[in-house]
Amino acid sequence: MKEKKTQNFICTTDFPVAETVQGKIRGFQTNGIYTFHGIRYAEARRFHRPEPVKPWEGIRDALSYGFVCPLLNQDTPTGEVLIPHRYWPMDENCQYLNIWTGSLDPKAKKPVMVWLHGGGFYAGSSIEQEAYDGENMSRYGDVVVVSLNHRLNILGYLDLSPFGEEYKNSANAGNDDMIAALKWIQENIRNFGGDPENVTLFGQSGGGMKVWNLMQMPEADGLFHKGIVQSGVMEGFLDPGEGDGTRIAEALLEELGFEKDQVKELETVPYRQLADAWLKVSPELKEKGYYVGSIPKPNEFYLGEPTITGFRSHAKKIPVIIGTVFGEFDFGPGFPGKYDLSQEKILEILKEKFGSSTEQLVELFKKAYPEKCLLDLLSLDNVFRTPTIEFVEERSKSPESETYSYLFAYEFPLDDGKCAWHCSEIPYVFHNADRIPICRTPGVMEKLQDAVFGAWISFAKEGKPYVPGIDWKRCGKDEEQVLVFDETCSLRKNFDHELVRLHAEATGPFIIEEAENLQH
Repeated sequence: MKEKKTQNFICTTDFPVAETVQGKIRGFQTNGIYTFHGIRYAEARRFHRPEPVKPWEGIRDALSYGFVCPLLNQDTPTGEVLIPHRYWPMDENCQYLNIWTGSLDPKAKKPVMVWLHGGGFYAGSSIEQEAYDGENMSRYGDVVVVSLNHRLNILGYLDLSPFGEEYKNSANAGNDDMIAALKWIQENIRNFGGDPENVTLFGQSGGGMKVWNLMQMPEADGLFHKGIVQSGVMEGFLDPGEGDGTRIAEALLEELGFEKDQVKELETVPYRQLADAWLKVSPELKEKGYYVGSIPKPNEFYLGEPTITGFRSHAKKIPVIIGTVFGEFDFGPGFPGKYDLSQEKILEILKEKFGSSTEQLVELFKKAYPEKCLLDLLSLDNVFRTPTIEFVEERSKSPESETYSYLFAYEFPLDDGKCAWHCSEIPYVFHNADRIPICRTPGVMEKLQDAVFGAWISFAKEGKPYVPGIDWKRCGKDEEQVLVFDETCSLRKNFDHELVRLHAEATGPFIIEEAENLQH
């Protein structure tokens, strides 16, 4: 037994050790995968742009995850059955990344996959969800996996630019952190067996937004080569009002007892005091019509939301997978016994929600999802799918753009059938479905995981996603080819466009404030 444990886990005073530009670090090896946790990739003063870490002598341990960014509040996240969580010490000096790799040979040249976590631009971390662990993805995909933390909320996206040149990009400090991490990867990933010329960004929710954010930042050009956007396009979510950021900063200064010329004092106020001040002033500002969410601000560093400002020419050339899940923000209970209800009862329930649109919605739903129960109309996403269609349509106008669309539509074994919710595809992406109890459906879990995981890995390796038995075509002008991931996967063309647009009209717009406070 002792011999077996030694083979499964290795960590000695000088093994495994990797060389970085700043100095040597020690990780550990588990079942052949080298793991390095809590590597400091940058350091920064509050509200300022990050700088490289100072070099050190000797060997530093990379055995424990680094600090995660503090949150504005401590709300209880979504139920642990749907999204199992991990919690970790918080500190605003949170510029840390983690690496999983099967080789430390600089000549290995394995594809590099960089995970950007969800939680909008105000919450979350690289280890927040159990499913984020990169060991299985590295092992079964033969890739180098990197995840990272960066500044969030008022630490990463408070606009102080009117108060001095030194703060001209404070509204994008969190994005600057991510660019610093990507630069670190370019400088060091060879020594972890990775290929700096084959880097794929992938992220979900806020992480998906960060992927296309970086595509809109000229400074990120050449630092990555492909992108995967999972539930990462929301209409108007990253479109702040003019002057909103400045007014928030002024209100913070006033609440904390400072004059406008004392903005530098905000750099040293304890974070909890700063966060409490924000929590106090933001409701009143929201009532006055100001947008108080934490989001990047378009400027010379970040060119803005592509569906509003246009796609940069460089961004158009980056191959992209983009998609959503069927239910997204439907975190409520399912419909026990839904398959036993009569057609009449189902229609009665639907009419309470959709009124005069019910009949047309039912017909469109049957056409798009013949395999689903009609009651699933109540779970259908009205947040991400429509803007994702628009994103794909706009991007596909350029012949040079390679865009692959998907929809994760699996029904989970909860309450007689729970439609896929926000984050539910992540365990399959990381090859961690077996770690998440609700994913453990024998015979289905393995097949679905092979399809999702295999598509992400083949895209990272070759630039084209592959699902056995399916020729996943790229989207063309006026032609969205959607890979539907379910118990049986299929490729469907423009299959739900009429449905989601009528559904959006019938249900009304999603209230963005609901998303501001969402913590995964």
